[in-house]
Amino acid sequence: MQHQPPKVLIAGLFHETHTFLEGQTTLSDFHCAVGGQLLTAKGDPSPLGGVLALADELGWKVIPTVDYRAQPSAMVTDEVFDAFWKEFEQLALPALKEGVDAIYLVLHGAMVCETHLDVEGELLERIRALPGAEHVPIFGVFDLHAHFTERMTQRANCLVGYRENPHTDAREAACISARLLHRRLTTGEKPNQQRLHSGLIWPPTGTGTRNDPMKSLEALARQLESDHPELWSMSVVAGFAFGDTPDTGVCFLAVHQPGADQIASAALQKLNSLAHEMNELGLKTEPPVEDVLAGLKPQPPGLTVLVEPSENIGGGAPGDGTGLLRALIAGGFENAAVAIADPAAVNALESLEVGQSKTISIGGKGSRLDPGPLEIEVTLISRSDGKFQLEDPHSHLASMCGGSFDMGPTAVVRHQGVAILLSSIKTPPMDLGQWKSQGIDPAKLSIIGVKAAVAHRQAYDPIAARMLWVDTPGPCSSDLARFPFQYVRRASS
Repeated sequence: MQHQPPKVLIAGLFHETHTFLEGQTTLSDFHCAVGGQLLTAKGDPSPLGGVLALADELGWKVIPTVDYRAQPSAMVTDEVFDAFWKEFEQLALPALKEGVDAIYLVLHGAMVCETHLDVEGELLERIRALPGAEHVPIFGVFDLHAHFTERMTQRANCLVGYRENPHTDAREAACISARLLHRRLTTGEKPNQQRLHSGLIWPPTGTGTRNDPMKSLEALARQLESDHPELWSMSVVAGFAFGDTPDTGVCFLAVHQPGADQIASAALQKLNSLAHEMNELGLKTEPPVEDVLAGLKPQPPGLTVLVEPSENIGGGAPGDGTGLLRALIAGGFENAAVAIADPAAVNALESLEVGQSKTISIGGKGSRLDPGPLEIEVTLISRSDGKFQLEDPHSHLASMCGGSFDMGPTAVVRHQGVAILLSSIKTPPMDLGQWKSQGIDPAKLSIIGVKAAVAHRQAYDPIAARMLWVDTPGPCSSDLARFPFQYVRRASS
């Protein structure tokens, strides 16, 4: 008798919410794919693309439902989650009535909306309450910057976190989870989840996996998986410090066979102990930008990458901060470049021909912490539609958008020794295609500013002679004492 292919219902909900930012993230900020539209991602570098490609290989019958995703930004309106749930329910209920073999979810894990501090936990709870979904295996993937909650632990069977930051393995992490689901479907084994929250909170700058503490924690997690076959997956969840929730912070997740509770518990305790031993290494702060620039006179040979964690677009910053640009201009630096997201500035150049000059207002509109718009005379170098292909399929950016990105109408201008890439849509500096598509090779610059914390390193490490982190005014400071937390629970001293 021929076996029917397993029917796997797939959905995605992806947003990293910075709850301290001004403004809101609304439905118009999300890219929303429904039904068969999800299948267009098949084979692209995103987690969803990886799972869809692997599903073909494993012989699954995919039932696509809804995929909502947006760049990191401010608090999400309830309207977004309500719309997602309405569309998901409409497509999932008929499939569940017919019968599905599993549900696979592509999640971020740090989404927060007005009513729900734990959006992913709420989603999983609602799914479990649907007729026909009470006992269906729920597997999935999530970003290591998640707020991993007890509801996520109890309502899902196997969620696997990214293991690299920058997220070069987002697609592979999704495939690891999909292969574990295939194991569940073919063997009947039913894994359980167990988590342990450390009570520690590290800023994004302390969560790169090429340095400790995350480097050693990830190595230990892989060793525990190797030593104990009962452990299907061990995830080190670095957390997202700019989301104010009761579950914000460093957490550990074990997916294990039934009956291996003690093995899982002991493994989690080992990771927790190591995290506490190395806590100080995760608490990063940066020197003022003026102090760092003073050490770059005269300008040294090779490319200096100046990293602005306080303006980290990957952490939700608006991408229009002027702090570094002001400092470079004041210091008279040459052969330098920065990117600013400012559609109004792009529009102000509309009537200008290449080579012509004009005084315009740049940046400083997205955060009350910035000094405000910078009025300078600029010369137009080029303009474009802002679309580019990612150079690196393992780029951190690929985990968010697949193989291409649209910056919106874009212009490159110059003021004194600084080239300014003005885009209409904020662009996380995670792929060199952002610059090369505009005719600028970052490797030939003396100084480039990146509004990031860690995620830029996959792109910029190979071309940097030196990489220096600087403190500028912005909403993603590594100094967590600046944030008025209300809900977080910290480890007792």
